[in-house]
Amino acid sequence: FQRIGPKMLDHEGKEVPGNRVLGLQYRGKNNHMHDSVELPQALPPPRKTRAELMKAIDAEYYGYRDEDDGILEPLEQEHEKKVIAEAVEKWKMEREARLARGEEEEEEEVNIYAVNDDESDEEGGKEKEGEEGQQKFIAHVPVPSQQEIEEALVRRKKMELLQKYASETLMAQSEEAKTLLGL
Repeated sequence: FQRIGPKMLDHEGKEVPGNRVLGLQYRGKNNHMHDSVELPQALPPPRKTRAELMKAIDAEYYGYRDEDDGILEPLEQEHEKKVIAEAVEKWKMEREARLARGEEEEEEEVNIYAVNDDESDEEGGKEKEGEEGQQKFIAHVPVPSQQEIEEALVRRKKMELLQKYASETLMAQSEEAKTLLGL
């Protein structure tokens, strides 16, 4: 093969070394001679970056699709029925114990939204009256009127402009004038 095989030549006409038989020269049984070429070791795959790992995370990773498989819901329903039954049994036992002690049972539906007449308006809330036949409700948080909101916005805008354009000496003079006027 060396005598009749094709030769690869460079631009000067010289034979390019290692162009025959894929760069390996076999010499009988011993192919681990100094002329033989070792194949490079395969590099380990590169490690994934945090961004690449986060791409694979979706709602299922956090457990939001656990109900989709149809296994979890029946188990939860069974457990819910069991817990409710236990709570009812406990309530019945407590009720029987109260009746055995002689305490009277007070079962009255309580309307948590109803307003008693004896409630005062201490919290600054306003009592609102509806049409006839409707209950009264109290706003427990002071609600500003439209005019109060506009005044607050104008004051805030004035302060922003003063801080932006007024010098410190002018600000000090205006503060001194306010204290002298009692404002």
